[in-house]
Amino acid sequence: MDYLKAFLIGGLICALVQILMEKTKMMPGRIMVLLVVTGAVISVFGWYEPFQEFAGAGASVPLLGFGNVLMKGVKEAVDEQGFLGLFTGGFKAGAVGTSAALIFGYLASLIFKPKMKK
Repeated sequence: MDYLKAFLIGGLICALVQILMEKTKMMPGRIMVLLVVTGAVISVFGWYEPFQEFAGAGASVPLLGFGNVLMKGVKEAVDEQGFLGLFTGGFKAGAVGTSAALIFGYLASLIFKPKMKK
């Protein structure tokens, strides 16, 4: 049942983003930033944790989840370091995911020989 919930919630998020891409003139980069910021804002209000407990990986894997991770890192760093944590918390919390994306993206480019769009 957990897999089904994760699939449905993650699919719903992706479908809403696809509709946003097709019905507006927003560029994909701006939509990605919108998702990260939305996840961070939802996290500030304390709504993301219950949503993530309900949806599982369907809520933690998309970019909304990345915004939540960044905000949790900032909150923890501010509690520990004060004002300086505002600048370091997001980097520490998001470092593993960002590094993994860069490394796996590089490895995929070596294997699959990407081409430029025409």
